[in-house]
Amino acid sequence: MQKKGFDNQLYMDKQRENILSRIARFNGKLYLEFGGKLFDDFHASRVLPGFEPDAKIRMLQTMKDQVEIIFCLSAENIEKSKIRADLGISYDMDLLRQIDLVKGMNIEVNSIVITKYGGQPAADQFMRVLDARGLKYYVHKPIPGYPHNVDYIVSDKGYGANPYIETTKPLVVVTAPGPGSGKLATCLSQVYHEYKRGITAGYGKYETFPIWNIPLNHPVNLAYEAATADLQDVNMIDPYHLEHYGVTTVNYNRDVEAFPIVHRILTKITGDDKFYCSPTDMGVNMAGYGIFDDEACREASRQEVIRRYLRGLADHKQGKEPIETVLKLRNIMEQLEITEDARPVVAPARRKSAACGNVPAAAIELPDGRVITGKASTLMSASSGALLNSIKVLADIPKSTLLMSPAVLEPLLSLKNELLGGSSSGISVLKTDDVLSALYICAVTDPVAKRAVEQLPKLRGCELHSTHILNSGDESVLRKMRMNVTTDTRFASEKLYNA
Repeated sequence: MQKKGFDNQLYMDKQRENILSRIARFNGKLYLEFGGKLFDDFHASRVLPGFEPDAKIRMLQTMKDQVEIIFCLSAENIEKSKIRADLGISYDMDLLRQIDLVKGMNIEVNSIVITKYGGQPAADQFMRVLDARGLKYYVHKPIPGYPHNVDYIVSDKGYGANPYIETTKPLVVVTAPGPGSGKLATCLSQVYHEYKRGITAGYGKYETFPIWNIPLNHPVNLAYEAATADLQDVNMIDPYHLEHYGVTTVNYNRDVEAFPIVHRILTKITGDDKFYCSPTDMGVNMAGYGIFDDEACREASRQEVIRRYLRGLADHKQGKEPIETVLKLRNIMEQLEITEDARPVVAPARRKSAACGNVPAAAIELPDGRVITGKASTLMSASSGALLNSIKVLADIPKSTLLMSPAVLEPLLSLKNELLGGSSSGISVLKTDDVLSALYICAVTDPVAKRAVEQLPKLRGCELHSTHILNSGDESVLRKMRMNVTTDTRFASEKLYNA
């Protein structure tokens, strides 16, 4: 069982208090740029054990009478069909998903802003979807000379050319499904319009990572670098904060690099060159105050870095990531002086594979720390085998017990191999979703299978390592079960098609 090190309730209380204080500072109107994930922040929950994945949206729910949300989506990202990796859905579909979730929590959704619009056909199609569903949206076009031509940007031809979004609540959260969606520009555009109307609105930034008030090379902050290794982001001391206040704080390179421009824009809009004196000043994040067991968070973050490194290696092997991402991750591993063997499921999986003639094998670490292995067979995949062996152990069912009746398995295999055409090799094995379907069917009449099924929720948050790259079906199901999955870089077969 992972040791908790983060007080989620304390964090939510402090976060709400700090945001309310920032609203008061700006006479009751704040545009808050929400970075990271509004929902399902599983990275934060892994590196800060005790952090609830939906903590940020639940904190906003406690302020629902004071908050409304503007969603941003870049037309460029729509055109590229950019995918949210952890969910496997496009940014535009994730935006609609998040709107549904927000409305289900009775938090007001103001509108959607399509940013960086330049006539992209996919963006036009998405706007037709919004029209058909009766969703209010605005379009922001690129501003010539952005972000350096401040005089033009802060003018009627720059931000002034953007449509003004009417808001009524003290807190306007501006969020997006992913990075590069134009959240900052939307916030500053709105602040410009508010000042033109005589309203002294403020701007703030809410990013969970890096955490500004823990050390630069703390494993929690390095785990953030690992999470953004593909962007080549780096954490750094905020030089503006250090110079102005004499206090060392942590920020990341993009905010530090952008600050002089953001500072000039805010000064131009407000006439106040002390609106903010540093990138850290802009932030409202209170996550550092929620850490009560520093070593528990350090260890959780070291494990996250190893997971990111192994994932980077596997993605590079499949052509999904450049070598620069792997090198960045390797450098972080070296900074933390850790190796992949520190991940408890790696060595047992590899030993199982070697003992069985190098066939694919997998290992799962149970909540109590026991590690259970499984191997691939002519019937099922290695991850399926490890999963079945794990729930047998949890249910205290003998390993030799058959959980699934041949009367269920035979027609299932017939369906896959005859009607659906089998795999590229002509014969299919049962993937994890097949095994789960068969197991749930058998549990209706078999009390032993029912006892095994009842253990499945206990695997949520457990660690799994496979000695071979998983097929997309297995990996998708395991991630939906919220298992933390890594693999080695070997393919299960020499065939090029790995469906």
